Amino acid sequence: MTATAPAPAPGRQAAAPRRVPVTRGYRFELVKLASQWRIRLLVPVCWIVPALFVVAVGRQSTLPTDTLFGRWMHATGWAGSLVVLGFSGTWALPLLTAVVAGDVFASEDRLGTWRHLLVAVRSPRRIFAAKALASLTVIVLMVAGLCASGIAGGLIAEGNHALVGLDGHLLTPSGAAGRVLLAWACVLAPTLALAAIGLIGSIGLGRSPMGLLLPALAALAMQLAQMLPLPVAVRTALPGYAFIAWNGLFTSPAQLTPLIVAVAVSLAWAVAGTLLAYRLFLRRDFTNPTDDASARRAVTGGLVPLAVLCGVTVGAVAVATPSTGSGIDQHKIQRSVATAFAHLYRIQTSELNRPAVTEAQLRVTAACNRGGGQVSADGPGNDWRCVVTWHLPGVEAPGQAIYQLDVTADGRYVADGDGPKEVNGYFLVRTHQGDAPNPLWQFDGNVDLLHTS
Repeated sequence: MTATAPAPAPGRQAAAPRRVPVTRGYRFELVKLASQWRIRLLVPVCWIVPALFVVAVGRQSTLPTDTLFGRWMHATGWAGSLVVLGFSGTWALPLLTAVVAGDVFASEDRLGTWRHLLVAVRSPRRIFAAKALASLTVIVLMVAGLCASGIAGGLIAEGNHALVGLDGHLLTPSGAAGRVLLAWACVLAPTLALAAIGLIGSIGLGRSPMGLLLPALAALAMQLAQMLPLPVAVRTALPGYAFIAWNGLFTSPAQLTPLIVAVAVSLAWAVAGTLLAYRLFLRRDFTNPTDDASARRAVTGGLVPLAVLCGVTVGAVAVATPSTGSGIDQHKIQRSVATAFAHLYRIQTSELNRPAVTEAQLRVTAACNRGGGQVSADGPGNDWRCVVTWHLPGVEAPGQAIYQLDVTADGRYVADGDGPKEVNGYFLVRTHQGDAPNPLWQFDGNVDLLHTS
């Protein structure tokens, strides 16, 4: 026995079925995402685990000094959130986008519910909008949790104190708070770019697990590219560069040009990737239950246009800025090391209760070379050596200190003191938060890859 719909009265037309509004479909997709055990697990983890990690590190005697701002985690609570940010950009955010955006469409293929959803909503366009907005909401909620949890854990463990920037200058607690929040806001752009890649994989590869892994694999490939000695134009044209370009916020003046370029490129990838995913979705054949996706369609309709976009952005950055080289040269290294040493020398002077001096009085200069002068003084490498010279008021002879530098391809470097011991050797100094290593012993720095003056 089958039920039949009653025929319309003579002279009347049958009413067209109403399409479900996007807001209603959005709420429905949110409920579906919240019902998945992975989402139920990951959202509380993002809001709780970073705080526990920062508090636990604050109780340890050793610090993750190989991580940016890790050496300052005992000095201020704001450093802990930046350590969490560095880890999130490398591992957490690509995996989170893969779990959410990489599965939001593929789950319907695995369950075989596309026909039921189309009958209920009656608009593929509204289905796409609802799913994209729901996945975006969950991703933003996770990023907000990582940010809030890292900040809360740091403030609980170490308190609201000044933060030492990447050029050695002190940021006030309010200034550090503003820049930390801005740094977290900036990494939303590359996260959205990875989410758009996840939408392409989820639609184009269907129930295949490769769709779920596509954002993570793309992030890994971009991380490996950042480790290579690529030209700056290529480096900044990849969305993954925005995960590290926020470092420039913590210098004075801030290194904004690479960050603005990286964020703009990431937003362009996010918009283009979403439009490509939308186009792929409208071309799906939902009448055939066995045709859940086409890998060839995903490559030709999604990934190839993104590769073309990458080439266009490389050309645009190369034309707009003189960025055909590595962006690392002798003059930049010398200027950065001299500036950081001057700021940190003042901090050391204060901690040792010596007479205060200014940067103008110190007149710090640095002379740097690579490989003992046998190698061209440009590009990344762990063979950089700098001799820093400064002057003290009332002292005729200048002071000198030696540093060994390890400069990475993305412009970050670690300066390791190599004498004299009483200046940049390892010894403890007394601070308001307790004993801490000599600030001139080791310090992190960052070179503006696009700055030429």
